[in-house]
Amino acid sequence: MKDLMVKLSVKWDLLKDERGQDLIEYALLIAFVAFAATAGMTTLAGDINAAFTTIGGDLTTAIA
Repeated sequence: MKDLMVKLSVKWDLLKDERGQDLIEYALLIAFVAFAATAGMTTLAGDINAAFTTIGGDLTTAIA
């Protein structure tokens, strides 16, 4: 029974340890920023493509 109490005590101490918590929070924040940037760039890429298509069409019409 004493061994069980010692094991539970050690596990409880490990659960209370918060030294790695900041690293996990930073990793989650970086993952969120990367996801948001990817989603934003996808939308922005479509808008830029449409703008260049319009400009190309206008230049083709102006030359002809």
